[in-house]
Amino acid sequence: MSVQAPEVRSVPGIGEGVWRDLVGQDDAVRTLSKAIADPRRMTHAWLLTGPPGSGRSNAARAFAAALECPHGGCGECRECRTTFDGSHADVQIVSTKGLTIQVREARDLALAAQSSPSVGRWRVIVIEDADRLTERAADALLKALEEPVPRTVWLLCAPSVEDVIVTIRSRSRHVRLRIPPVEAVAELLVRRDGVDVAMATYAARAAQSHIGIARRLARDEGARIRRRETLLLALSIRGLGDALKAAADLASIAEDESGASSGERNAQEKAKLLEQLGADTSARTQPPHVRSAINQLEKEQKTRATRFARDVVDRALIDLASMYRDAMVVRWGKPVDLVNADIVGEVEQLARALTPEQLLLALDAIATARERIAANVPPLLALEAMCIALELPL
Repeated sequence: MSVQAPEVRSVPGIGEGVWRDLVGQDDAVRTLSKAIADPRRMTHAWLLTGPPGSGRSNAARAFAAALECPHGGCGECRECRTTFDGSHADVQIVSTKGLTIQVREARDLALAAQSSPSVGRWRVIVIEDADRLTERAADALLKALEEPVPRTVWLLCAPSVEDVIVTIRSRSRHVRLRIPPVEAVAELLVRRDGVDVAMATYAARAAQSHIGIARRLARDEGARIRRRETLLLALSIRGLGDALKAAADLASIAEDESGASSGERNAQEKAKLLEQLGADTSARTQPPHVRSAINQLEKEQKTRATRFARDVVDRALIDLASMYRDAMVVRWGKPVDLVNADIVGEVEQLARALTPEQLLLALDAIATARERIAANVPPLLALEAMCIALELPL
């Protein structure tokens, strides 16, 4: 079912306005821009898919800003700025704190979708992790998608179509994003974040074009050190004791990364909550209502930390897999760029230590560990089983 926009508008082109930081996604930008300009191309629900780091959440925010912008996505007006910073009255952005989106939250979203926009052109609901909808939560959204309100648009983000429950994806228009080129990510880091060209190129390649991770690697020396430690684990496992130690080290690296990322944010959230409640931050004890609010915040932060720690472990395993991938490239002498060109000596050492079959088995063991952790197996147990399988031959 199509939703009629009030008028046909001219919109900024690829690389302009709200689209300027969405690199390597020309086809997706073209599709979304046409929907902004032509009412016949607009629909009530969109499913934006793409691998981690492709920018699907950024694409959703940019599309939401363009929908609200009187100029079709200039990137400068109040509507664009407030959409990007999450404060626009008619744009609701759902970023999952837990491992799943529960039915209660989905029902709240379905209710919010029934309201007309208050200040903007549309009411836009962005779900950044639609793949985390439980089956009951998806059912709660289904009626809102089957019977859309004229001025409401849903923007759902997920890694792939298969990650979204079929009843949801069948009622949405699909836009696929791809992994952007390393050169495009490096150029973005230089232009937007002022990163040195050499560092930007390293970070983009090491992050395998994941824009968010590339930015962190470029700006955080600690993140670069932790990544290198993860990669070198591939050469350290020569027995059962080494395997158990490597698993513990991986878990520790993930914990350090999680702590470095969440500590400052948690403190800022607590300070902001105390300010909103008018509490005395210097008091040794707080009134019951303040303590209750703090306890609820800390519970949410703990849930978020659990999810983030698992995501960090998964990212560490992707980095580790890149080491074996590079060793395979070296083994076969293929003219393909290495992900870890900065430690080519260690990559060549691993290539000499393992046969092509053993390298494939190592990649399979890492993939199995990722699947187990995603299925809620305790990360340390999954990592121990993986590291035992990665033991180097004597």
